[in-house]
Amino acid sequence: MPKVLISDDMSPQAAEIFRARGVDVDVKTNLSPAELKACIGDYDGLTVRSATKVTPEIIAAADRLRVIGRAGIGVDNVDVPAATARGIVVMNTPFGNSITTAEHAIAMMFALARQIPQANASTHAGKWEKSKFMGVELAGKTLGIIGCGNIGSIVADRAQGLKMRVIAHDPYLTPARAEALGVEKVDLDQLFRRADFISLHAPATDATRGIINAETIAKMRPGVRIINCARGALVNEADLKAGLDSGHVAGAALDVFAQEPAKQNILFGMPNVVVTPHLGASTVEAQEKVALQVAEQLADFLLKGSVVNALNMPSVSAEEMPRLRPYMGLARQLGSLAGQLIESAVRSVTIEYEGHAAALNVKPLTALVLEGLLAPLMVSVNMVNAPTLALARGIAVSEVKREQAGSLQTRVTLTVVTEVQSRTLRGTLVNGDQPRIVEIKGIPMDAQLHPAMLLVTNNDRPGLIGGLGTVLGNAGINIATFHLGRDRPGGNAIALLEVDEPPSEAVLDQIRALPNVVRVKSLRFAAGFC
Repeated sequence: MPKVLISDDMSPQAAEIFRARGVDVDVKTNLSPAELKACIGDYDGLTVRSATKVTPEIIAAADRLRVIGRAGIGVDNVDVPAATARGIVVMNTPFGNSITTAEHAIAMMFALARQIPQANASTHAGKWEKSKFMGVELAGKTLGIIGCGNIGSIVADRAQGLKMRVIAHDPYLTPARAEALGVEKVDLDQLFRRADFISLHAPATDATRGIINAETIAKMRPGVRIINCARGALVNEADLKAGLDSGHVAGAALDVFAQEPAKQNILFGMPNVVVTPHLGASTVEAQEKVALQVAEQLADFLLKGSVVNALNMPSVSAEEMPRLRPYMGLARQLGSLAGQLIESAVRSVTIEYEGHAAALNVKPLTALVLEGLLAPLMVSVNMVNAPTLALARGIAVSEVKREQAGSLQTRVTLTVVTEVQSRTLRGTLVNGDQPRIVEIKGIPMDAQLHPAMLLVTNNDRPGLIGGLGTVLGNAGINIATFHLGRDRPGGNAIALLEVDEPPSEAVLDQIRALPNVVRVKSLRFAAGFC
């Protein structure tokens, strides 16, 4: 009988589900790291919320552990790479607290608009300062939503019920999905210029970290109010304080902070700031949902081997793995390359499997393509949830199989159609197991992908190679490999370089200034992709 440890406070029904399904379960909460390390070797599964820190030291002591389940969406408290290295599956429950978090954002917006916490404290103190707390109506105001995924779309729906105008910025929000939600899709600068209220619902990635800062605040309309129930890293707190002090920002409502638990913060005590201690998912209903979901998921995995909402494990059977493994690397590379090249909302994705690839179970490969495509702007994307996330964003996904692959024995072609362009990439396997990129944007290429690369699109004229070498050499950046391709003499050309370290933005600007350079893109690939 498999054995599971529940190490954080959660609904008692989670333990009941385990026992009913035939899984032995212990509930031991408030364990110190030393206590958890001492006992974790007795368990096949570990169920946590946010309090337990599953560190590399804990994982190293987990000799029997096969799965870690997080009752909630964020896995900041779980070292996923360390778990992966030990072959431990990490699962979360990404949809159980969406409604609760969205409702908290709406509640924070009301509290901010009507100064409810401040008025409550004043009235409790017997002051009756009626004229001091002059609020604003939400009806007729423009709400700007940054990140219109699962939670953001619920906030949009609720705001429309309050007769607010809703505009949204999300690179993966298609026009069709925006129309279905009844929101107007805008670029980020337009959102800043127009919004009376701004609500953040984006993950903390390299693209979104510090998205609220001095520069973006200056673009906002005077009197803007900002709500953050997503991730503290989205806001530069010092810049927000400066905006509040100047009066340009009328108020802020924050449920999350850069450092948590936030027992001290430069925003605490400001009269125009409403704060709560990360309560977005803290309702009875949400905690019941995530506890039940995580128990069901872990029980199914331990008893049946099925995988749901895994962050680090592909849905592939043991029988299929030997044949699929090389193609999985190729699929991830094609998706990741496409995801870094596109810069507008994706409308459709078509994957063509030709030759030997057409005889495979391609569903996991398609999921891996989507994982790579969506990963640059999203967190917790994996081959299990990537198709669902694509569907939720209105991305049409199609697969085509062809028995012949032209001059190659096997080939995978990825075509991504966005709002403004279409991008096609092709890849194959060399020697049966080595992924190669053989075409980028219609230009023949023969290249391996590496962790740090530079893609230069240019007019096919003499002098480019020398110019690139000079700029990178002056910056002390070594070129490891150099791949070239062109559609015709004097036409469009591509240079794909492997470099020992990513170029700085200043170096990229120097390359952009070279004659005949059309576009420059710094690319990063996880070591496991290459």
